Amino acid sequence: MPTQATRTRDLPEHRIDHSNCRSVSEILQRIGDKWTVLVVMTLKARPLRFNDIKRSVGGISQQMLTRTLRILERDGMVSRTVYPTVPPQVEYALTDLGHSLAEPVMQLGQWAQAHLDTIHDHRRRYDAAAT
Repeated sequence: MPTQATRTRDLPEHRIDHSNCRSVSEILQRIGDKWTVLVVMTLKARPLRFNDIKRSVGGISQQMLTRTLRILERDGMVSRTVYPTVPPQVEYALTDLGHSLAEPVMQLGQWAQAHLDTIHDHRRRYDAAAT
């Protein structure tokens, strides 16, 4: 009789299309980056200007925020609007694709928040047993 693992692995929805693994891995690496996650969470509510995003995402450098926003714009998750003012004002907003990413990112963040104490407790016990 097949085990649960075998039965689950044999289901079509659990099969991995290895022809796309490199592409999927690249995208997951990018959207799993901590700065990407924090920027997406920050822009979920409304469009913001660069310095507003920088203030909201604690610890991010100007260079890293610029790089993250450019990558998100290139991938179609963030739009960049330049307003013809003096000096020019630039606003960043999530696109429909970015909003579709924001939902699972927010759920993952909520999961992390809900289990933070438990995870820290497990780490302490593991580290204590390892010494």
